[in-house]
Amino acid sequence: MSIPTRTERAKTMTETDSNVVIRSVDVTRVYRVDRLEVHALRGINLKIERGEFVALMGRSGSGKTTLLNIIGALDHPTTGEIYLYDQEISGFSDRKLTEIRRNSIGFVFQSFALMPTMSAFENVELSLRLIGVGRRERRRRAMESLELVGLTRWANHRPHEMSGGQQQRVAIARALVNQPSVILADEPTGELDSTTGSSIMQLFQTISNEEHYTIIMASHDPTVQEYADYTLHMADGQIVNGR
Repeated sequence: MSIPTRTERAKTMTETDSNVVIRSVDVTRVYRVDRLEVHALRGINLKIERGEFVALMGRSGSGKTTLLNIIGALDHPTTGEIYLYDQEISGFSDRKLTEIRRNSIGFVFQSFALMPTMSAFENVELSLRLIGVGRRERRRRAMESLELVGLTRWANHRPHEMSGGQQQRVAIARALVNQPSVILADEPTGELDSTTGSSIMQLFQTISNEEHYTIIMASHDPTVQEYADYTLHMADGQIVNGR
């Protein structure tokens, strides 16, 4: 069964009155290092609805990144289930998970991960080019995404010609261009100064509120709580405090 498009998702939600985008049921993740077992996640249960901006907070090693990787189909839970729009994806094949990552999940990383020889526009449209979207449609969607992050005037600039905040905005535009079900951001302000970091968090808040994107952000920065709809605090692989 294929993951629905953004338009199909909106229609389905209207028909079923269900806004749950991400749901996890008793998710655990155990890594084996030599003879030791490392319990990275210990029974995670959560529901995240369409248009919510959710912050994940906790110390390094608390399980934030592991949880994002499992939600984003980059890793498999040891036990438990992950649902995307009521489809259990945790048991999907690697090929199917690749399709989900390509079409339904947008990723934003701390390090920006932009191609240095490409312009902002080329970085944003690259994922569309890889899946065979036509030239006219690629341009329309890439420019719309750059407009959402306020960078249309910088479309032809390469990363080294932009500030760190602008580069992260390009990375956010790249995550938006496929119109994903959910955007996962792992410490997206970690390499930015506090003022620029706050502007990036405000941008995520605007995208969530006005464009109704679902956003899950892992962060050490307590400032994120001023912008997120709610915060889930993690410790020792568990959600210890939240809504």
